[in-house]
Amino acid sequence: MTDLPYRPCAGIMLIDRQGRAFVGQRMDSTLEAWQMPQGGIDPGEEPLTAATRELREETGVASDKVELIAAPDREFVYDLPDELIGKVWKGKWRGQRQRWFLFRFLGEDGDVDIATPHPEFRSWRWIDPADLPRLVVPFKRDLYEAVLAAFQPHLGPQIGIEAVPQADRPR
Repeated sequence: MTDLPYRPCAGIMLIDRQGRAFVGQRMDSTLEAWQMPQGGIDPGEEPLTAATRELREETGVASDKVELIAAPDREFVYDLPDELIGKVWKGKWRGQRQRWFLFRFLGEDGDVDIATPHPEFRSWRWIDPADLPRLVVPFKRDLYEAVLAAFQPHLGPQIGIEAVPQADRPR
């Protein structure tokens, strides 16, 4: 186990009018790596502010095109695989501790623009939230399942998540 700290981050689940979740295909991976928007929380920045900033930076979606639905009062944590520790994020972090926010997208698909000044995604699409865990890199699957469980009351029973996995329950 490493003594490195976790990187503080904000994660965003953006759902459209049909209840589908936004995912982007990562630019920096040759894998079929899809994920929801997320990014670092700057020192002194509030998590919600970071979430709306990251959403704008990664998707081009402005804060007036979203409505906050839910924000669990807990952090979700994942560890990088051993082979990545020290190789990503300039070797400063062992993984991430994330605050997640569920937003309803009020705009149109034309309001999404991933061709941002510092692009993170090469492609994007709307998907059934239940498909999220199978599309992300394996080391983020448990975190995505926990996020889905936390947001389930706002997404409906169709996502098929019944409870927060034991390892991710608040203590």
